[in-house]
Amino acid sequence: MVSRSARLTEGSVGRHLFNMTMPMLIGITTLMAQSFIDAYFLGIVGDRALAAFSFGYPIIMIVTSVAIGLGAGTSSVVARALGKEDHERARRLSTDSLLLCLVIAGACMVIGITSINPLFRALGAPEDMLPVIRGFMTIVYSAVPFIVLGMVATATMRATGDTRLPSMLMIGGAILNVALDPIFIFGLGPIPELGLNGAAIAAFLSRGVFFVAAFYYLAFKLDLVAFEIPDREIMRRSWRDIMHVGLPAAGTNIIVPLGVTLVTAMIADFGPRAVAGFGVASRVESLVLVLYYALSAIIGPFVGQNLSAGKGERIVASLRLCAVFSVLSGLVIAALLALASGFLPRIFSDNPAVTDVTQLFLLIAPISYGAYGIVMVVNAAFNGLGDPMPGVVISLTRILVLYVPLAFVGKMLFGIAGIFAAYAIANVIAGALGYVWAQRSARRLTVSEVHAHAAAGQERH
Repeated sequence: MVSRSARLTEGSVGRHLFNMTMPMLIGITTLMAQSFIDAYFLGIVGDRALAAFSFGYPIIMIVTSVAIGLGAGTSSVVARALGKEDHERARRLSTDSLLLCLVIAGACMVIGITSINPLFRALGAPEDMLPVIRGFMTIVYSAVPFIVLGMVATATMRATGDTRLPSMLMIGGAILNVALDPIFIFGLGPIPELGLNGAAIAAFLSRGVFFVAAFYYLAFKLDLVAFEIPDREIMRRSWRDIMHVGLPAAGTNIIVPLGVTLVTAMIADFGPRAVAGFGVASRVESLVLVLYYALSAIIGPFVGQNLSAGKGERIVASLRLCAVFSVLSGLVIAALLALASGFLPRIFSDNPAVTDVTQLFLLIAPISYGAYGIVMVVNAAFNGLGDPMPGVVISLTRILVLYVPLAFVGKMLFGIAGIFAAYAIANVIAGALGYVWAQRSARRLTVSEVHAHAAAGQERH
């Protein structure tokens, strides 16, 4: 077993960010490509399956957001413990986090399964689609413990500064999912054709294998799982520290799919095929935003370790580099998607009622992707600082103050195009707000650090 210590507090900031981001980029790209392929297979099954999947997607993202939040809380406290060279504390925090996640994931599974029909009726799903959605979502909810525990385990690995191992696990899980998809969706040998439910079963099995592998490496390769019976008081303290960041971080991430859920209900007024087109656009968006998912996955551990080491200037530099990269790459992505908007939607459907909605989204929304990338990065940075509330405010502002109200107005004035324009405007405003706020917070940290060193020097003299 290898005991990990702080590795991000020395050396080039840019090199650390690049070396950590590239493995995560590959891993997350593979996961998003798997989601992309899922949508392709379901498009073959038919627009009805694609629409049912699209109704369920925001709910899946809410569950995923809970896992991301818990992972952010775990990563933040573990990274700061490692920044202080306290491996035993990091090990205890990692273990207690897994126990906490098991409790929360079990509750999410039960609540989700028992609320399927009323929830999707409220979201505007047609009555004749509810049996299809119920079968699909029951399987998905059953996989929630694997999803949450697996994601938190890999977030803990990233806290050590190691992004290659989590990336390899993501790639393996995605490849397994893609291999199982056609078997269960279309049938093979004794396995019957299961359609949409087949996609859910493939995800369930691949997530289960992913969790087992992640737990093995976390426990036996990184020595970050304690097998002795935990002391209740220590466990409660660990849970409190984790939830101090994890609860607001989960809330921050839940805000996004919650907003998408509300917008999906608006788009449902234009019919199930419009929802299917929006679902296809969301799959494409997830794939192209992998750059920013990767950056947000690594910036928290970087900030956390340097915070504990008292190196605020490295945090300021990292935020500046991430913002410049987000803006430049966002412009490139927008141009490429505009060029591809004519043919890309037809990969998933040949129905103009579906493809026209997807094309319209790809012409409008990507203009703001660079700003959205900044939002992701600064929210993760605040989590790394152990101060998650600014991220909550930024996300609330982006979704509930800007996106949803503007989408409502845009729908009344310009139809679906107005909804997509509201999304772009909300991203740009929130990105600017988030960057200014994060830089000011990081600079205050740097000033405090200078004053602390000056005071320590005066005491010595």
